[in-house]
Amino acid sequence: MQIGYKLVAEGFGPQELVRQAVRAEQAGFDFVEMSDHFHPWVEAQGHSPFVWSVLSAIAAKTSTLGLATGVTCPSVRYHPAIIAQASATLALLSEGRFTLGVGSGERLNEHIVGRGFPGVHERHAMFRESLEIIRLLWEGGYQNYDGTHLKLEDARIFDLPDELPVMAVAVSGPDSVGLATELGDGLFAVEPDSALVDGYRTAGGTGPLYCEAPLAWAATEEAAVDAAHETSAWSVTGWKVMAELPNPVNFEAAAATVRKEDIRAQFACGPDVERHLEVIGQFTDAGFDHVALMNAGPDPDGFFEFFEKDLRPRLTSA
Repeated sequence: MQIGYKLVAEGFGPQELVRQAVRAEQAGFDFVEMSDHFHPWVEAQGHSPFVWSVLSAIAAKTSTLGLATGVTCPSVRYHPAIIAQASATLALLSEGRFTLGVGSGERLNEHIVGRGFPGVHERHAMFRESLEIIRLLWEGGYQNYDGTHLKLEDARIFDLPDELPVMAVAVSGPDSVGLATELGDGLFAVEPDSALVDGYRTAGGTGPLYCEAPLAWAATEEAAVDAAHETSAWSVTGWKVMAELPNPVNFEAAAATVRKEDIRAQFACGPDVERHLEVIGQFTDAGFDHVALMNAGPDPDGFFEFFEKDLRPRLTSA
């Protein structure tokens, strides 16, 4: 099992995210994962730097730390040719440490280019075409593609790594699991659902299984709950809400119904190592082998110390 650290790109500026990644490597994390957003979820978070610049800086300042997008939508705000090129470049800069996490996107980030955000069936069809284009370009040479939703004309990536990046496909059900098996090299999920893992393995998938465990470290449980409730209550609303709302103000309205009891139920809050292990264990018991720890607490450095002293020894001895 590999343990990762979720860089909360909506909560910190680019220099601080690079600092946290360097600290994560020092603390013994295996990889960092960073979302690819244009907007934060809520105004209280206050940040959203460009993931490709931040991960490139991290690649230059670390030597063993894996890097991953968690996740990029390669079909609306970006054309997939751009993501194919960006990921190939980052794989070279990191000397093979990069994983491309991809998904079908959220309206929050994708509507900004004025193309609209299609309904779920259309965007899943676009997502499939985008993965086909990325695979095609990674084969090398000049390529063309004439899809229903996306096209490619005489495109070639000149700088390709000898070993292509792992592409982990975000999944939520059988159809997306099938896509991850067919066109991906692994899967990415946010719920501890063993059916996703079993479906992927049964279909012949052999790649890494990425997930995010919701934690909130602070010196007291109440401080952790308060911080998570202020910045991360949106995460309790469910994927249908998270995919469809257009702006931070809408997420603030949706999160207004989330109680602190709901935060306690989903997040491991406070300094109790047993509760953190319980939440992480939901994902490892479901079969995930790349677990990114998403700390919604108010003190990143306190969390790193907690990980080094209390959490990592228990995880590595399990």
